[in-house]
Amino acid sequence: MGHTSAEIAEADRRFADWMRGNLGLAAEHLAVTVTGDPVFGSRMRSIGAKARDDSGGDRWLRVVSEFPQWAHGQFWTGNADANDLPETISRPRVLGTFEWEDGRCQRAELSTLLPGHPCSNTDIPATDEPMPFSWWSTLRNTLATLAATSTSRVHTDQDRVTRRIREDFGEQAPTHVERWETVHGDLHWNNLLCPEFGLLSWEAWGRGPAGTDAATLLCCSLLAPTTYLAVLSQFRDVLDTSTGRVAQLYAAARLLLRAERDQHHEAARALRIHGRLLAE
Repeated sequence: MGHTSAEIAEADRRFADWMRGNLGLAAEHLAVTVTGDPVFGSRMRSIGAKARDDSGGDRWLRVVSEFPQWAHGQFWTGNADANDLPETISRPRVLGTFEWEDGRCQRAELSTLLPGHPCSNTDIPATDEPMPFSWWSTLRNTLATLAATSTSRVHTDQDRVTRRIREDFGEQAPTHVERWETVHGDLHWNNLLCPEFGLLSWEAWGRGPAGTDAATLLCCSLLAPTTYLAVLSQFRDVLDTSTGRVAQLYAAARLLLRAERDQHHEAARALRIHGRLLAE
């Protein structure tokens, strides 16, 4: 017998309180004071807030909580690993970490705080996000610099790309990746900052199909026609290639899983249509 909505709500409330306690524990260990309201990540897997260190500097404190079988590997250390990326890429720098176990595994990261705010409160906004030419130019330069950066980290591989695409869009869909590059791996509107450009959440970065980031942003703009056309205009040279189309199919499949899990029916429908058109 399934749980009632009241039971689920109570379990969520208790978990949220536990995560707030984790944030407080991390602040004590990393010698900072939480000064902002906590913000929860997807499915309350993480919690973060603005904090202040002993020198009076503003920082960002984040705690992620995972079951032990997932608390390892490249995804677990992605934000700290991004410290090694070129300085011209505007991103937070991890200043300190702290890990502990309490049934689950917790990892706290204290990072620099970038100016600006997320371009959207959601991954896939339903309204247009107008950005100036200078912002788009910085985004293009950032992705070009990232693409040319060598790394042993892997965002995805050919087997995973093929499996994901065929599961959602059929055996006839193209899956072969001709060109690989270093990608952010989760380039959606809630991870992009404005008015001053910045790029958050580097857990998934590594080698992936060329055009993965442009493809992801395009798929995250399907519900906002003007923004969709802007992304297409900025990255047509990347997206209108054989690997660019495969990257779009892979991005659509990944985002479709997230949209269906979160019951974002409108986004799921748009992603299915986009993928089916590419797969024909």
